[in-house]
Amino acid sequence: MMIKKSIIVAIVILTTMSFTSIERKAYKAVISESTAAWVAYKAGGQHNGTIGIKEGFLVVDDNMVVSGSFTIEMNSIKVLDTDKKKLLNHLKSDDFFDVEKFPIATFIISGSSIDGDKMMIKGKLTIKELTEEIKFLASITKNEKGQMVLESETFKVNRAKFNVTYKSKTFFNNLKDKFIYDEFDMKVKVVFSEIEK
Repeated sequence: MMIKKSIIVAIVILTTMSFTSIERKAYKAVISESTAAWVAYKAGGQHNGTIGIKEGFLVVDDNMVVSGSFTIEMNSIKVLDTDKKKLLNHLKSDDFFDVEKFPIATFIISGSSIDGDKMMIKGKLTIKELTEEIKFLASITKNEKGQMVLESETFKVNRAKFNVTYKSKTFFNNLKDKFIYDEFDMKVKVVFSEIEK
């Protein structure tokens, strides 16, 4: 269902190009050059890793992001620090993201605004079929290839909002110092190429 939703969003983005101003342009993510990094925290420590962006689209009008969508492949999650295999299997299990049952997450952009010298990107993040509004600051530049690069500042995602309950103080009050913080950090860098009309 989520895969179909992502495809429908992409079609709508491309279709609306025919009915908007000449300044409006559509871009497609260059997956091989895009990254999404995470850091999760527990009492007395942390773990970090990456997760793959399967596809992404943006519509930009007069240098402002007006819409877009990202599809995140949950099974692509990686752990970059110690004890990799055990933690990786745990993150993929139903204790955390249950990637077999929920293989895809999505972020649908609803709009943006200027915040100082950055852009505030707003949208809806869906994980495990639960949806929450999030926002993050980002810069948008062009690289030497003429591609557009969207790079976020570090932003917080609250796993409890998506029913990821393992060792969460939101759900359990007897964890003492054996808890894992609900909020984890995300930082994304996505390279886009313009979609030719």
